[in-house]
Amino acid sequence: MASEPSATPMTLTTVVASTRPGRVGRSVADWFTARAAEHDGFESHLVDLRELALPFYDEPHPPALRQYTKSHTVEWSRIVDASDAFVFVTPEYNGGFPAPLKNAWDYLVVEWQHKPAAFVSYGGVSAGTRAVQMAKQVVANLRMLPIGPTVSIPFVTEVVADGVFRPGKIHETAAEQVLDELARTAGVMRRLRGGTS
Repeated sequence: MASEPSATPMTLTTVVASTRPGRVGRSVADWFTARAAEHDGFESHLVDLRELALPFYDEPHPPALRQYTKSHTVEWSRIVDASDAFVFVTPEYNGGFPAPLKNAWDYLVVEWQHKPAAFVSYGGVSAGTRAVQMAKQVVANLRMLPIGPTVSIPFVTEVVADGVFRPGKIHETAAEQVLDELARTAGVMRRLRGGTS
């Protein structure tokens, strides 16, 4: 089910957390970004942290001050500030999420606030669920709202062929639930931030 169209479409940004060679995260994120583009509640965009190439946090001032001195920080701030909701596509590394994702969160503070966050996780038998549980604590501290529905993909290599993620019905259904919940929540939180809906 899709939400009613708003006067100004909301921007949903899907973030690829893994930056390692040979990753499957980009194929999963490409699928979800295309799926989100079909939902009339959002304009769908993708950010690949490997392409964004943020260095380890290198600003001299605390991010809450927004006194950025680096062009990569300014660009990342612009992207996050313009987004109404986020989906983080993440694997699980040693029971947690990848370091590049934490680094991307730590660059900013104000831009994340009062925006919903959802997760698409993948891996082996655990499907990345422990990474999501840890990640929810971080985004909550950034004053984001982690929503309940998630997409969890166990044994992900079995559903990726020739670099393309092949979703099953369970993945499609979960994605629809995530998008519907994000649309409802993002509309409310946009009003909370003083925007239009």
